[in-house]
Amino acid sequence: MANRILICTGSSGISAGALDVAEAFERELIHQNLTSDYEVVRVGDRGLFRDVLVDIVFEDDQRVTYEYVTAEDVSTIVTQHLREGVCVENRLAGEDYERFFEGQMRVVLANCGEIDPERIDHYRAVGGYEALVKALKMTPDEVITEVKDSGLGGRGGAGFSTGLKWQFARAAPEDIKYMICNADEGDPGAFMDRSVLEGDPHAVLEGMAIGAYAMGSSEGYIYCRAEYPLAVKRLNIAIDQARLEGLLGPNILGTDFSFEVSIVQGAGAFVCGEETALMASIEGQRGMPRVRPPFPAQKGLYGKPTNINNVETLANVRHIITRGAGWFAGIGTDKSKGTKVFALAGKIKNTGLVEVPMGTSIHDLVFGPGGGPLNKRAGVKAVQMGGPSGGCIPADLHDLPIDYQSINETGAIMGSGGIIVVDAKTCMVDVARYFLNFTVEESCGKCVPCRVGLKRLHEVLTEITEGRGTTEHIGFLQRMSETIKNTSLCGLGNTAPNPVLTTLRYFRDEYEAHVEQRECPAHVCTALLHFEVDETKCTKCGRCAQVCPAEAITWKKKSYAKIDKGKCIKCKSCILACEFMAIR
Repeated sequence: MANRILICTGSSGISAGALDVAEAFERELIHQNLTSDYEVVRVGDRGLFRDVLVDIVFEDDQRVTYEYVTAEDVSTIVTQHLREGVCVENRLAGEDYERFFEGQMRVVLANCGEIDPERIDHYRAVGGYEALVKALKMTPDEVITEVKDSGLGGRGGAGFSTGLKWQFARAAPEDIKYMICNADEGDPGAFMDRSVLEGDPHAVLEGMAIGAYAMGSSEGYIYCRAEYPLAVKRLNIAIDQARLEGLLGPNILGTDFSFEVSIVQGAGAFVCGEETALMASIEGQRGMPRVRPPFPAQKGLYGKPTNINNVETLANVRHIITRGAGWFAGIGTDKSKGTKVFALAGKIKNTGLVEVPMGTSIHDLVFGPGGGPLNKRAGVKAVQMGGPSGGCIPADLHDLPIDYQSINETGAIMGSGGIIVVDAKTCMVDVARYFLNFTVEESCGKCVPCRVGLKRLHEVLTEITEGRGTTEHIGFLQRMSETIKNTSLCGLGNTAPNPVLTTLRYFRDEYEAHVEQRECPAHVCTALLHFEVDETKCTKCGRCAQVCPAEAITWKKKSYAKIDKGKCIKCKSCILACEFMAIR
């Protein structure tokens, strides 16, 4: 195998100019007569957003990684490194890059950033479709037993046994059954499914085919949001390639098993991540949930038995079949098996995708691959886990292991794996209001608790953050949230109050400060702010005066800054600029 130049060309990489970098390498290799020695490979994103990432992988598997590469850097890298053997120091990935990957165990993400997702031969070269070949030599019941014994739970949020789901669908007495991949990733700050579909689409197709064989399905759908055009493009390429090689379509690999896959693009409704709303959307109806039972395994798409798994769940399947249930069950905790992919975002040094064994603590995730807080003085106040339907977990609980049981006990949920880190400069009341605003807009409106209740919660949170809150409002938020959780029709309403309930549980003092002292402790809610300089914290640097657009701050060298409250427009530029939190 020739030396390879791996260029991350997922959505993140492309937005930073990865295609220009790839073309520049191809031109420069021709110019310097090195095309026979090096192959340019356009891979998916690896997870850490230091775009554009470029790896030089030599025949002996030695590797050098460059970050923030531009097309203008390419000539220097080719000349200095590839020809003369001297690394280009100012573009080398540093300690943060190594730290990000150090504590990971990449199973689902193993191929992301390593193979060309648009070439099936690259996927097969790393063992792709070997699991399907093996599964077709097993009975469907044997496949189901293997997946059940592995302990694989659904990675969409609930953690329900994947093998049991397949078993229920197989037991349904119908000739027509459907296999669906839920790729409708709608959580703010979550991009796990997108990266897997862009970087390793064949892994998802292989998992679908194995599941379809196990449950007796001949037709499948991938429901992917239209906002993921690159994922849709690469899925279509992968489906066509698999059909050409007899891995999809009629009589797969010469057996009696046939399976076709189609892609349905969603219009971006968050509620369509709920399985009954998703099926309604595929059928051409408005995406709205329905009452269960009957469950999809009994009566799902077009009234037929249906199985729905998310992207990450399906990407695990091939590893379980090839390596065995015992291998997978040996990773994680007693009740939560395997690894989990998380999308780290917020006030943290290293943002991106991280895959770690279940049971890893929140602290180890944030301070390990995450690199710790972006601002050491502001620290880590909490993490918001599980998307808009998740909850806020305070820093004093960050030694908890990340598994379904432990996270649920905090009042949050695992969700699909989004983790947003917040610091001392974050108002938890405002965080709850922000996520309620999202779920209010995304509610389908079918049931009263969700349609009316969420809107009322948002209105009260707005009252509190704008300085019109009362003590009675806090009790109302608690009672209304519990009512909505217990009476809503689907998972959106059942979980949407979680941000309110968890912030009330762990940060009640902030609510009380808003309504009793008319103060926002984090200095976020503008209506409650009256700006002044805390001279015990001020370092006399003058940074606040430099950024004030209203010229309301006066400052002289070696003197404390002064704020003219008459001129102050409460834009918070000074608060954001002050690293010492000296503006109160």
